[in-house]
Amino acid sequence: MTIKVIIVDDQAMVRAGFAALLAAQSDIDVVGDAPDGRQGVEVSRRTHPDVVLMDVRMPEMDGLEAARQLLDPPPGVTHRPKVLMLTTFDVDDYVYEALRAGASGFLLKDAPPADLISAVRVVAAGEALLAPSVTRRLIADFARQRPAPRKNPALRLGGLTPRETEVLELIARGLSNQEIAGSLILAEQTVKTHIGRVLAKLGLRDRAQAVIYAYESGLVAPGTSSPSGD
Repeated sequence: MTIKVIIVDDQAMVRAGFAALLAAQSDIDVVGDAPDGRQGVEVSRRTHPDVVLMDVRMPEMDGLEAARQLLDPPPGVTHRPKVLMLTTFDVDDYVYEALRAGASGFLLKDAPPADLISAVRVVAAGEALLAPSVTRRLIADFARQRPAPRKNPALRLGGLTPRETEVLELIARGLSNQEIAGSLILAEQTVKTHIGRVLAKLGLRDRAQAVIYAYESGLVAPGTSSPSGD
């Protein structure tokens, strides 16, 4: 199955470079590009890509608003692509909001070419792209700036079993599936099963939204360290 991709970035050289890299892959087809969010939404609605590579800061319409329009389309529009945000650390605030809006993850613009190719495949497959080390830095930093009311997280997490709650907490602290398996002494496949149940019970789209949910429900306190010590 070929993965259809569009690239939305206000820098022509970035669009051309990413397009050349991705188009060289036998399983990826670049079906369009756009220089701003407004045109990006138009191109997406016309070409129906599987994945949209979306820059954060652009003229006319920024990547955050474009992501919102793609992921929460008006009545009559059924296509919802996966959105992968392109960012640098100085605009992480936008990425946090994009994850809340339903973006599938983020990728640093200076990431190695192999990482970009892998990211497109991961997101197209329905997984969230959240590198554990970056998750700890990004989400904790911005959750600290927006402390969630810690009224009674049990009210929002009551549908989860104690084990599922543990798994959600470790996801939010930035642990990978392998690290969660080691921490809880479980098989990695069992961890994947627990994660699937967590997402289903809480009505979440992917791992990215699970991280946000854990902070905003009060399950994880901003600024606390992860079990791995990071």
